[in-house]
Amino acid sequence: MGLVIAAIVLWALLWVLNVRLANGPAAHRPAVRLGIPVIFGLTLLIMWELIVHGLDVPQVILPAPSSIAARIATSLPILWQDFIQTFVKGALSGYVIGCAAAFAVAIIADRSDFLRRGLLPVGSFIAALPIVGTAPILVMWYGFDWQSKAAVVVVMVFFPMLVNITAGLQETTQMQRDQMKTWAAGYWSGLWKMRLPAAMPFIFNGLKISSTLALIGAIVAEFFGSPIVGMGFRISTSVGQLALDMVWAEIVVAAISGSLFYGIVALIERQVTFWHPSQRH
Repeated sequence: MGLVIAAIVLWALLWVLNVRLANGPAAHRPAVRLGIPVIFGLTLLIMWELIVHGLDVPQVILPAPSSIAARIATSLPILWQDFIQTFVKGALSGYVIGCAAAFAVAIIADRSDFLRRGLLPVGSFIAALPIVGTAPILVMWYGFDWQSKAAVVVVMVFFPMLVNITAGLQETTQMQRDQMKTWAAGYWSGLWKMRLPAAMPFIFNGLKISSTLALIGAIVAEFFGSPIVGMGFRISTSVGQLALDMVWAEIVVAAISGSLFYGIVALIERQVTFWHPSQRH
């Protein structure tokens, strides 16, 4: 029980430190703003390590962070292959195709009131379909390689993007559109110079939502059939072999990949929509 007590004491000390940093005079400095979540995360990892060893938790139930880190270090080639198969080939390609298709359809729907009124309710219905039901069908249609995973991702990201882009294109007022017409601006000129910039916060909102959906869709699709590579395949087979450290290693890689992808999209959003009130600090 000594390690468990040490974990509780450590948690209390670091909690007090984090509270003082968060409420201190230097709370708004970049180093402090970055240090608070880092300390919080390290606290959780250290407590996890101490409690697992202190309570003798079996590795098949919950491996310690040190075991997961050792597994990552010894399985880098496998993890890299799984990352390329699942994230680059499946998730990223499906994300690009789905977002591009949603943008094209949103432009068409924007020019047709009938299509906009008819397509969006159907899109909401299809978006509500469970991925565990549609993924096996798409895997059967497109085969077991990465193309079927990309198809699942396209279905998952298409409608959130379509709804956000369509809503963003309606953001400008009728008076602003009339003003553009008085300046002899056509549809495409008004779209690129006024309506699309106004829609950017909505578009990036959809891109950020889709960035997390894409990786989830690719991993779930691999549970229903894949070649002997990929995060979903590795997780399903490792669970059967009771290699929980490998499962957690794949989870860590997926979490880091998804977080970095989301962060990159958020950074691009900050550069593109620097004028929007949400980007002011």
